[in-house]
Amino acid sequence: MNNSDSGENPMNHPDEQPAGVDGTPKFGRLLLVLILAVLIIVAITFGSEAFYS
Repeated sequence: MNNSDSGENPMNHPDEQPAGVDGTPKFGRLLLVLILAVLIIVAITFGSEAFYS
């Protein structure tokens, strides 16, 4: 393979974007959404159990 810029970016992908203001990933918001989704599923489970039995 005889490519002049073989070490830079062979697939021409865009540069990675920083995840946060200081470059750290924002896991807090994702964690809150995950907890909220689990709580909704638990509420639906207990609600349907109370309604159908």
